[in-house]
Amino acid sequence: MRVEIWSDIACPWCYIGKARFAKGLAGFAHRDEVEVVFRSFELDPNSAKGATAPVVEMLAKKYGRTLDEARGMEEHVAATARAEGLEYRTEGRDHGNTFDIHRLLHLAAARGRQEELLDLAFRANFAEERSVFDPEVLLALGVEAGLEEAEVRAVLADGSAYAAQVRADEREAAELGANAVPFFVLDRRYGISGGQPAEVFTRALEQAWAGREPVEPTPTTADACTPEGACPVPRA
Repeated sequence: MRVEIWSDIACPWCYIGKARFAKGLAGFAHRDEVEVVFRSFELDPNSAKGATAPVVEMLAKKYGRTLDEARGMEEHVAATARAEGLEYRTEGRDHGNTFDIHRLLHLAAARGRQEELLDLAFRANFAEERSVFDPEVLLALGVEAGLEEAEVRAVLADGSAYAAQVRADEREAAELGANAVPFFVLDRRYGISGGQPAEVFTRALEQAWAGREPVEPTPTTADACTPEGACPVPRA
């Protein structure tokens, strides 16, 4: 069985949702027979390449909040992440264009190192003081994931490398009706939207395996990120 996950490295609910899916998969009896493929979805495709802004300031501007309120939004997400055993920094993170990251993830997929790179990129973005929007950081992450340095450099230098694959993923997301991430598709028959609890993923995997009636896609909630480039959270 194949599970495809549309996500963006800038989305905290994708970071959390990946961890929750892993827990749900661990509770599935046929987990060793599941192939997981990560697909591209840009939250902010119109942002200028190389331009970044602090996440807290971006949230405040987007939602018309004060900086203190935006920090509170980040603390809410951080608490959720930490409850899943994930590290999460609420200060010092940047927001920017993720197209190059997606291109590099496609290279990693071609070399059988996609999940390794994705985990490193998530960790760099949410837990460490490393900006994933810095080409040198991306280069280092690619090498850490097991890719050849020369090949990573070549992809980062050529903006057309793997660009078609990223765009194809995004078109498929639109065709499937995915308007927020993370978005999970099981065998192209079953859809789950958002970073749902682990037990939701386990149940969906079991139903997909048994070939039962399709699971209704779970409505997008606060546990998902929208294409506008930010992730709403409930008001305190």
